[in-house]
Amino acid sequence: MEIKEIIKQDAGLKYVTDSMNLMSSAGRRLMLDTPFMTDNRAIEAEWDRMTRMQKALTDDTLRQPLVDLRHCLMQLHDCQGTLALLSNHTVLSEVDLFEVKLLSHLAIQATQATAPMGISDIITLPDTKPVFELLDPDKTGIAAFYIYDTYDPRLPSLRRELLALQTSGNDPVRIGELIDQQNSIRQEVCKRLTDTLFAHCTMLSDALQQLAYADFLIAKAELSQQWHLVRPTLGNHVEYKSLFYPRLKHHNEQASLRYQPVSVSIDRSVTLITGANMAGKTVLLKTLASAQLMAQCGWFVPAEQATIVAVECVVRSIGDDQNEMNGLSSFAAEIIKISDIVKQSREKRMLIVIDEPARTTNPVEGRAIVQAIAETLSEANSFAVVTTHYSGIGNGCRRLRVKGFIEDMLTEPVSPQNISRFIDYSLVDDTADDAPHEALRIASLLGTDSRLLEAAQKHLDD
Repeated sequence: MEIKEIIKQDAGLKYVTDSMNLMSSAGRRLMLDTPFMTDNRAIEAEWDRMTRMQKALTDDTLRQPLVDLRHCLMQLHDCQGTLALLSNHTVLSEVDLFEVKLLSHLAIQATQATAPMGISDIITLPDTKPVFELLDPDKTGIAAFYIYDTYDPRLPSLRRELLALQTSGNDPVRIGELIDQQNSIRQEVCKRLTDTLFAHCTMLSDALQQLAYADFLIAKAELSQQWHLVRPTLGNHVEYKSLFYPRLKHHNEQASLRYQPVSVSIDRSVTLITGANMAGKTVLLKTLASAQLMAQCGWFVPAEQATIVAVECVVRSIGDDQNEMNGLSSFAAEIIKISDIVKQSREKRMLIVIDEPARTTNPVEGRAIVQAIAETLSEANSFAVVTTHYSGIGNGCRRLRVKGFIEDMLTEPVSPQNISRFIDYSLVDDTADDAPHEALRIASLLGTDSRLLEAAQKHLDD
């Protein structure tokens, strides 16, 4: 699967791609076409390139080459369409020839810029000088293209006569004849140039891809620095120290709200996470999914320290992913999704995140369904993280609990706007059989109607 498909399903990765400071449409197109990598060597190789580009970005002696390289990338056109015409032997227009000349010119300039940066083995630009020289017969050294007189001996005299007649305004019939002759010659020149350039088609496509990759790599390295992302380690388990969700973290910072990163470790089989409402369980699942996708699409990850396992895919069942317009109830849509996940887990190694399964059905059946999910997924060679409010779940599974609402943290009246300040989102191992019971306490602090709370407490006591 490629990034353009993944971001339709994962808002976290879409936030990452939308935040990239890409300088060209070619760079964006290459980013969207980037695949989700499953081979450890390919992943490590991309992280190596990221590490080296980050080092180049922080080296003051390379400031000017970087400026020059960025200047090249800002001028880059995504001329895939023109190169497709060339590969099909379609005669290029003068505009098309300009795009080819510009591409060859930028590749030459970028080669000069990357040489002192020590990344010529990362950005492997081909030698496009033969193409540039073909399209610059008068050795102007500029990217602009024109059907030069040099291309055909008939052009100089024809153009002189045409200019003289156009200046005097005499003999419009002759002017028309000369214009037709000039256009015919220009078409002949375009055909000859196209025929010659055909031999360089593959090289030009490679130059475009390498320049687009340079744009993408620089943008990734810059984002890693700005967001303080970290290079993960490939291991046999998943572990993050101070993992954060960039989209929410930046939102909270802009709103002057508290944000708490979370440390978590996950082994193969199933990890159950319990905690009160508003305890950040859903955000944690989204963060785990997005971080895994970022890592295996070649980014660094939002944490202070990270270890991951390369999986074949990341699958999720989270309430806000359901489509209410498909005619199914929320439970039906959810159980179909989970059934598909279970089937895939028998054949693939996956990261699976499931949020509050069976929460919309009756508690007795819901608890049985969640227990069945935990037991079934524990048999797979995958990493599954399941959140639940049900008690008595997960025999044989690792259980974690969000610490949740901390009374000692109360320093002011609680409101919907500030309640997150009084919640500790840290995860702790949980050996208790019951899920946390904090709903009525939080409802009370939020000023819920007292008669409603009294009635709920009575039923709870009974």
